[in-house]
Amino acid sequence: MILIASADNNWGIGNKGSLLVRISNDMKNFRRLTTGNVIVLGRKTLETFPNGLPLAQRTNIILTHNEDFKAKDAVIVHNLKELFKELSYYKKDEIFIVGGESVYNLLAPYCDKAIITKIDYKYQADAHIPNFDELPNWEMVEESEEETCFDIIYTYRTYVNHNPLPMEIQQGE
Repeated sequence: MILIASADNNWGIGNKGSLLVRISNDMKNFRRLTTGNVIVLGRKTLETFPNGLPLAQRTNIILTHNEDFKAKDAVIVHNLKELFKELSYYKKDEIFIVGGESVYNLLAPYCDKAIITKIDYKYQADAHIPNFDELPNWEMVEESEEETCFDIIYTYRTYVNHNPLPMEIQQGE
């Protein structure tokens, strides 16, 4: 599985239910990488999508504790056991974890790779992802040249997890 996110210098990803900043080339990169693949996200992240609808040309899997939640053109799962059963039908390199904070934190240990758009700025943020530079087992293996969007400076970083957890439920989970 691949975690994909955009984060500032404090590993912030959002504030008050919105992205910290929208970078056109980053959005295009996200679309290019995820189109035709599976995306896993939480209900709150789905609500931030255009019209609150699943993204087209992708299999959208929504992880929510809300047993009554329904979303047209999406697969709804309520726990890790249901999620991992659903993900077993796909290749690991076709699965992208796309947010939000709780989904990133829950699933990062199971991911093989993380693609992070690292923004060289500290925004006001109330949602964060793990600091991949400090996580055991994770190593940055690639970083792009600096890019700019108006006054925003960013790079694309690729991290690999040298010891991802297996996608199976342990007793008691």
